[in-house]
Amino acid sequence: MKSSDLTIDRSVQPARLTYGSSFNAASWYIDRHVVEGRSAKLAIRATGVDVTYGDLEARVNRAGNALTGLGLAPGDRLLMVVKDCPEFFYFFWGAIKAGIIPVPVNFMMRAPELEFMIEDSGCRAVAYSPEFAAEVVRALVSAATGAQGLRLDSDGFLDELSGASPTLDASPAGPEDVAFWLYSSGTTGRPKGIPHRHRDLVATCEHYAVGVLGLTEDDRCYSAAKLFFAYGMGNAMTFPLYVGGTAMLDERRPTPETTFETISTFEPTAYFGVPTLYAAQLAWLDSEAPMDLGPLRLCVSAGEALPPDLFRRWKEATGIEILDGIGSTEALHIFISNRVGSVEPGATGRVVAGYDARVVSETGEEAAPGENGQLEIRGDSITPGYWNRPEQNAATLVDGWLRTGDEYIRDEQGFFFYQGRADDMMKVGGIWCSPFDIEARLIEHPAVLEVAVVGRRDEHELVKPEAHVVLANDLRETAGAESARNALEAELVAHCQAGLPKYMYPRWVNFLSDLPKTATGKIQRYRLRKE
Repeated sequence: MKSSDLTIDRSVQPARLTYGSSFNAASWYIDRHVVEGRSAKLAIRATGVDVTYGDLEARVNRAGNALTGLGLAPGDRLLMVVKDCPEFFYFFWGAIKAGIIPVPVNFMMRAPELEFMIEDSGCRAVAYSPEFAAEVVRALVSAATGAQGLRLDSDGFLDELSGASPTLDASPAGPEDVAFWLYSSGTTGRPKGIPHRHRDLVATCEHYAVGVLGLTEDDRCYSAAKLFFAYGMGNAMTFPLYVGGTAMLDERRPTPETTFETISTFEPTAYFGVPTLYAAQLAWLDSEAPMDLGPLRLCVSAGEALPPDLFRRWKEATGIEILDGIGSTEALHIFISNRVGSVEPGATGRVVAGYDARVVSETGEEAAPGENGQLEIRGDSITPGYWNRPEQNAATLVDGWLRTGDEYIRDEQGFFFYQGRADDMMKVGGIWCSPFDIEARLIEHPAVLEVAVVGRRDEHELVKPEAHVVLANDLRETAGAESARNALEAELVAHCQAGLPKYMYPRWVNFLSDLPKTATGKIQRYRLRKE
């Protein structure tokens, strides 16, 4: 496959990507499809609207022209507080094509968090869906940086879009130039700005979407994870656009009802979820009639490690394996993954071609198979560095390796097994203890819908495991009575003692209605520790 800007050689593994001196990613992801004859093909399906590749190119060009018409110049940042809708595509790619740097952010944030991002990014404008107007306007007023607010509806900036020219020459760029930013999800505190280059997009699509998932232009991709963060952006935008497939968008909050409705209506071939949602979907399937998943052939999970029991139950219920993997905003997408026909339940998988991964022990040496240590990775999609965070750059990006902060064990076959975040690991009775092992045991109990385990100090100031449990819906009222709660707690502790080493059972079990999570579905264990 060739273009004037990029040559892809798939006769070798990993595929060899050769860039010309000029490479603007928008030309590859948008303009190329019209040149290759896909103008009439469906690029986006959303509720009540279909967008062809020809339509997409024209609207991306209009968006780029409308932004430059406001005075935005190459290198300026455009904050995007935009729901999962076609306009996200128009302004993301229109900005990149014009040399402007789009910065999609979590649209569920409130004004104080948005104010921080407006100030931290130094953005010149904020494009936002009308549903988020109240919080965005408050943030713009409080920040007082002079950034313009661009309301994306028929009475706002979309008027500028409709009147702009449908032709636009791509701004000169090279593969190493910054194309866009994302912000970290705030799992461990204040979000960090994470720039990504034009080449980063191609690396994730070629090595993972094509190399692992085998996506082609016949695929239709649906992601419950939203577009504003790395996992969802790849799943529902860059992957289908890279192969010439179709992106399927649902702006609603993902629930078992909405996701199964979308699968039934749009008939995707690839579905991307997170463990928490898969657990909720299984609970829904247990109480409803069997679900016909149509042509669905791929199910993918990331965001948190997938417990082996969830994998087993999903396969029994649907006949489809879930391909678990790990990625990060810093790496843009998944770099370790299971493969179709080669899944090891409980393992994150093996290294994706195009990346290197190693487990580093406490001594700083590479850990032997079976030995616990911190996961480090390198590859062509790794961020060049955090925005305005020199100390974190020095601590996280070392000699080309990204320190992920995740604890792992690698076995002799090259499978990686998640042990928890480095700051989640506990030393119990002098032995390192993985919260994930305890969580995986608890999730096997039919009463448990979700669980998070953290370390807590006992009366002797010694760290012991503490479990925070969300019960299955039909048991939540039962747990309200103290006697029933105590009985269930004892049952869960006994369940752990029967299947785990003696020191690993939880000393406390707390029943919660919900676990604190980021917008990406990751459990915020630091909040549980703090509370």
